[in-house]
Amino acid sequence: MLTHSGFTTVVDLASDIRSTAALRRRIESGEVMGPRIFTAGSGLYPPNGIPFYLNDLPPQIRAALPQPSTPAEATAIVEKNIAAGADVLKLFTGSYIAPGHVKPMPLDVARAAVAAAHAKHQLAFAHPSNLEGVRVALESGVDVLAHAPDTVEGIDDALLADLVAHHMSMIPTLKLFSADDSILRIRAIVSKFHQLGGSLIFGTDTGFVTDYDLTEEYRELALAHLTFKDVFAMLTTEPVKRLGLKDEGRIAPGFRGDLTVLWLDPSSQNLSAFKQVRYTIRAGRVIFDRSQSTPQP
Repeated sequence: MLTHSGFTTVVDLASDIRSTAALRRRIESGEVMGPRIFTAGSGLYPPNGIPFYLNDLPPQIRAALPQPSTPAEATAIVEKNIAAGADVLKLFTGSYIAPGHVKPMPLDVARAAVAAAHAKHQLAFAHPSNLEGVRVALESGVDVLAHAPDTVEGIDDALLADLVAHHMSMIPTLKLFSADDSILRIRAIVSKFHQLGGSLIFGTDTGFVTDYDLTEEYRELALAHLTFKDVFAMLTTEPVKRLGLKDEGRIAPGFRGDLTVLWLDPSSQNLSAFKQVRYTIRAGRVIFDRSQSTPQP
């Protein structure tokens, strides 16, 4: 799905680091065609705070999910993840332990985890869920909200301005919430954050979302009043800046040669033209080619 959708670089925000690292090695060796992968390895959850939607995981896997209750435990888990090959940190600063019930991560635990990641020059991402989860992310020094908050009570313009002032980025993942009663407000939050100068980065939540179709994400971004130029930046220059990548994000001599060639021009079509991928090229090598078939509907 990732190469078919034009992605040359992706960030995995929670997985079994052993499987992800093994896949990454196969891609980098050329055995498998795929994008460059940055991974968080294991996400960190609040104490007794595994999300209810992970209840169907095998018991041994669920029991292994880290739930630090002290700063020292959080630091140790982050350092273990990094030693295993993690590139970024993922915190569940607000975790849905039951429908409509969000458990926040203790602030001192979140601060310790973020400090350990930052000490190794790694970005910290957070799944915030609600106002308290956003505040924990903000006050602990998180760099990127991995989703827009979807329990929207108390998420006001002053808070969004504070996030922008602290140079936080946001990944909307609006498709994830498209059936929610609060989707109009979630879109408005994303739009206002952007209007205030906040950096938006494109994200899919692929893995949890299993249909692998980006049509709804692009439709939702358009409904949030984001333009072609806004979404183009979300897919290219904004993640490059946030990840601190060099020689990437534009076409110029000496740059990496990560390119996506589309069937249609999204500046003159609707945003769904971004998913009409003809070629995906990573470091000058074609890793996906749909040139002999017709565009997707």
